[in-house]
Amino acid sequence: MPLQTPRSSWMTAELDDVRDLAKAFCRNELTPHQQRWAEQKHIDREVWTKAGEVGLLALSVPEEYGGGGGTFAHEAVLYEEQARSGDSAWGVSVHNGIVAHYLLAYASEERRREWLPKLASGEYVGAIAMTEPGTGSDLQGIKTTAVRDGDHYVLNGAKTFITNGGMADLVVVAVKTDPDPEAGAKGVSLLVVETTAPGFRRGRVLDKVGLRGQDTAELFFDDVRVPAANLLGDAEGQGFVQLMQQLPQERLLIAVTAVAGMESAIDQTLEYTKERTAFGRPVFGFQNTKYTLAEAATEAAVARAFLDQCIERHLRGELDVQGAAMAKLWTTERVNKVVDDCVQLFGGYGYMTEYPIARAWADARVSRIFGGTNEIMKDIISRTL
Repeated sequence: MPLQTPRSSWMTAELDDVRDLAKAFCRNELTPHQQRWAEQKHIDREVWTKAGEVGLLALSVPEEYGGGGGTFAHEAVLYEEQARSGDSAWGVSVHNGIVAHYLLAYASEERRREWLPKLASGEYVGAIAMTEPGTGSDLQGIKTTAVRDGDHYVLNGAKTFITNGGMADLVVVAVKTDPDPEAGAKGVSLLVVETTAPGFRRGRVLDKVGLRGQDTAELFFDDVRVPAANLLGDAEGQGFVQLMQQLPQERLLIAVTAVAGMESAIDQTLEYTKERTAFGRPVFGFQNTKYTLAEAATEAAVARAFLDQCIERHLRGELDVQGAAMAKLWTTERVNKVVDDCVQLFGGYGYMTEYPIARAWADARVSRIFGGTNEIMKDIISRTL
């Protein structure tokens, strides 16, 4: 019997239909290809266009821009089903939940109408490039520059750990438009780069411990000329504020995946321990197994309750930076503990990559790092105390 979880308060009949669609898509188009994608370090490009055809891209973008006209709840349902399917290769949460919303919030009307329908159809794959080889969570310390030259900016620099970087057609790039160290956050802007631009090049698709099927790549900008109209916002220097405004949603979607991953790991472990025998009885029959899973189920229930509260707040436009940081911190710490405990109950099989629980264990580790490290989350939370 799978883990019994209460129906989330934000779910509706319409979202049930979205869940059915997402579940079928993930089961048919994602789950069967995990080993092959891990070996080639990227998904098949056609996954994006297939997702666009069935309406799973740009779910929370208004219909006038080719999107689904939904809310973050529609996105959350998709990310939950992706996590439960065992897939971590398809970078749809970055494409849908992050890139599309930077364009929706800050691009000019002309650019929104040009780019968003392409993201919705899967013609374009979106990425966001913040992290650099020498800077992680310190966004004010980026070195990539954009110098105005007439009707263009000229970009120079490098980015790394970029999800969808190996396949992206459109990248939101954090740059310094004012390189003066005294400018600090006010020197940061966001520019949209189409990857056909001369001077743009991709480096390695990185060899990671987990998320092995995801095309996480290095990106390089060598005198890339970008139209000034690709600046997000109506003036330079707004990038840091824009990042701060959008990061709560990014951190919330990380929490969504973490909680769904936790629930999925428990389901897998319940099934395994009730079927696997040791010393003449099911592994679930041992007190240690029961107590470990009782603790895991409690961890998941508490995390789910807090996540649902945060989703409700976000849907009302009330989720603040502190709340999003708490959600990201708590759920990613918990998923790492729960999945590790589940691996232990699988014994040696839990360490074999053909078992989804082993892949989940490796995939979960980075959740405490990306979207801002958990140490940064603690610092953000402490500022409000």
